[in-house]
Amino acid sequence: MQSLEQVKFILADTLSLGERVKSLGADSGLLGNLPELDSMAVINVISALEEYFGIAFDDDDINAHAFQSLGSLAALVDRKRAQ
Repeated sequence: MQSLEQVKFILADTLSLGERVKSLGADSGLLGNLPELDSMAVINVISALEEYFGIAFDDDDINAHAFQSLGSLAALVDRKRAQ
């Protein structure tokens, strides 16, 4: 996953995770595991990813599977970048 570290940085910045970001890896759960990641934060993360990577997510892209883990979110970004 090419985008893993960049997605991790964006999550840390958007959610103000501070030092906790160091413990995040590809298998780290997002939804249900990061209290900061509520419905409004999801929108902010999506907007930040779109702006940073110059991509656009379709409504169908945004689902619980995409936010299951850091790795699944980075994989979605990689797929959108490849299109």
